[in-house]
Amino acid sequence: MANVMACDVAHIQTYAVPLIADAGGANWRRVARATLNLDREPESARRVWTSHLVGNHQCQ
Repeated sequence: MANVMACDVAHIQTYAVPLIADAGGANWRRVARATLNLDREPESARRVWTSHLVGNHQCQ
């Protein structure tokens, strides 16, 4: 857990919900819109969704 940053803890729901939804086979667009507030063109939204699934995010 050495790589867990304070902002990761603060936003745990933002990271956990997509993982749980993906594992359950949920429609990624619906979950992304509700959880990540994504209402973008499909390819851009998919990139953001995928980055959250793999943990490729930066805390600021």
